[in-house]
Amino acid sequence: MTSETITAQAAGTWTLGDITVNRLGFGAMRLTGSAAFHHGTPSDRDRSIAVLRQAIYLGVNHIDTAAFYFSSLRSANELINSALNPYPDDLVIVTKVGPHREYSGEWGTAARPDQLRGQVEENLRQLGRDHLDVVNLRRMRQDSIAEHFGALAELREAGLIRHLGVSDVEPRHLAEAQAIAPVVCVQNKYGLGASASGSDEVLRLCGEQGIAFVPFFAIAGDGGSRGPSASDDGEVRAIARAHDATEAQVRLAWTLHQGPHVLAIPGTGNPDHLVQNVAAGALRLTDEEVARLDGLRHRAD
Repeated sequence: MTSETITAQAAGTWTLGDITVNRLGFGAMRLTGSAAFHHGTPSDRDRSIAVLRQAIYLGVNHIDTAAFYFSSLRSANELINSALNPYPDDLVIVTKVGPHREYSGEWGTAARPDQLRGQVEENLRQLGRDHLDVVNLRRMRQDSIAEHFGALAELREAGLIRHLGVSDVEPRHLAEAQAIAPVVCVQNKYGLGASASGSDEVLRLCGEQGIAFVPFFAIAGDGGSRGPSASDDGEVRAIARAHDATEAQVRLAWTLHQGPHVLAIPGTGNPDHLVQNVAAGALRLTDEEVARLDGLRHRAD
């Protein structure tokens, strides 16, 4: 498929609360280094800034980031601030809090509820903003998220946060959060080759309630930062050839096909891959192709 003139608008739109975004967005994690950002070597700063500006040029108005996206010399938030501030009026920056990471790069225990304000303020400082559009609470294996989500709800009431979301949750956690404050999005691992682990039910619940479902590792699935499993490549490659597309584009197109409320936030530090990822929003799979790809999804379970 030809991708040079395709913009993020081709994927259609959805809402995060009262904010409309194109369904094809951008994840900032990979800008800080290698795919495994916490072990990555520093990326080329100028190239990363160019990729961010190109994303905006291609119509991306939804960027996913976090203060803990950093490598030894690069911070995703700082790159976003340097590249895009003053920010376009329609740009929505979604951050997440919950994990605790030392400046050395080492991961600590999950942040306590009373530490979340500091994490929110750190994102505000790094991004150069007086409020955050959307903040996701990333669950860190807690059985209950009520206390943590309640702390964020208080920051929302104080005006530091506009909307709230949750990440890596089961249906019961979503319900728990909704009893405290509105939830506009859910970020869970979801993609071809990824085990369901409750996400299929969360996907369905989000669709019924008009909540955005935002998969992470939509291209890689269970491969995560290592990339997609080779066991899936044959089927995906055949469909990609039929559309003159890349395998990553097919994976993204399948993800977007899961419902109008599904968004995609593929990340890359490669300008060519950015163009291809955005163009995936215009790729229309046939029903037969979707069924073949669905088989890969079920096989992962």
